[in-house]
Amino acid sequence: MTSPQRVLTLVGDPSQINTWSNIPYFLLKAGQTAGFLHYGLPLQPEKLKLQRLLWNGWQHLTTGHHGGFQYSAAGLNQLFSQAKLGSEPIDIISHFPLLPPMPWSSSWNVNYYLDATTKQIFEDYGLGAKVSPRIRSTALDREQANFQACDRIICMSSWAAQSVVQDYGICSTKVHIIPGGANLDEEALAPFPPVDPLSTLQPLRLGFVGKDWKRKGLPYLLQIADVLLRKEMQVEVIVVGPSTKKLPSHPAIRGVGFVNKSTHLADYVRLVQSFHFGCLFSAAEAFGISNLECLRLGVPAIAHRVGGIPATLPEGLGHLFTPGTPPQAVADVLATYIQHPDRYAELRQRVAVRTSEFSWNYTVQKFIQLWQGTDAFSYDNF
Repeated sequence: MTSPQRVLTLVGDPSQINTWSNIPYFLLKAGQTAGFLHYGLPLQPEKLKLQRLLWNGWQHLTTGHHGGFQYSAAGLNQLFSQAKLGSEPIDIISHFPLLPPMPWSSSWNVNYYLDATTKQIFEDYGLGAKVSPRIRSTALDREQANFQACDRIICMSSWAAQSVVQDYGICSTKVHIIPGGANLDEEALAPFPPVDPLSTLQPLRLGFVGKDWKRKGLPYLLQIADVLLRKEMQVEVIVVGPSTKKLPSHPAIRGVGFVNKSTHLADYVRLVQSFHFGCLFSAAEAFGISNLECLRLGVPAIAHRVGGIPATLPEGLGHLFTPGTPPQAVADVLATYIQHPDRYAELRQRVAVRTSEFSWNYTVQKFIQLWQGTDAFSYDNF
């Protein structure tokens, strides 16, 4: 008897790097390399553009709300009908908690790998305000039914896992926690081992990666820079992602714009490795890939203790701060490293010896262990 094929799905094509922040692409690639995943389902929501427009129009007329097609039975069924799965037994790992839509074939074993529940997306990201109350309620009911029927729910953080158990009433024994990895091409990273930090931290280089710079906390980071400048310490805030024309004016900012990791990986690696700290002070964040990319490249991080971020920054490899922490308090921690470079060198060394833990290859090995029966990643153990 042959093992079932194991496939990855979400709203989009997992084999395309630009799908959902690159996460399914790198998971699929690592999973295929390890023989754990076989292929991704190439769903194409762009083919449903007309149906989406008509559906949105009807929603606007009847409810006053415009969006939510991706949560509707019509949208889910039409999208997943693009997958041609046949009748052979198959393991499905879905990044989207409403896929596959019910009813499920008896030949399917469905599992989820999530960064957040829909309830968290509605509330923490404010997306619930964009759809009607009926669509919100129906989507949450549909998601709960999927969770009850599936084999496993693997979450990237304890934050998401807690929502599955407490908000949806799912038995904790089927909930597991396995953080994701850095969205970097492992094969291409070989020529870039962690680098030794320069002996001086002046200027202190604070790295910021992310297009949504307001939600991800750039204004707060600039307040930290202001404190350091008032202490007559040199600081540089290197911003990767947003157009330099859209950034606020500040003496410490050095915007570099978007760097394509697919075509200019070496530039991206050198840039990140020039940071003294990666910084992620988000107001809301389901996970925190930029922290993982910094750690994978040997750079410690500082961040807010928000959402799923703590799962991306293990203890001892940087600093987590509670939202509302005065910028002065964060600046004081950074000033200590400037005054004692040996402490920073020790921190960087602790990161350097653990860089391999932040790859998708490492994550996939945990998936394999889970499928082999380990309970090491059980929600009940966290």
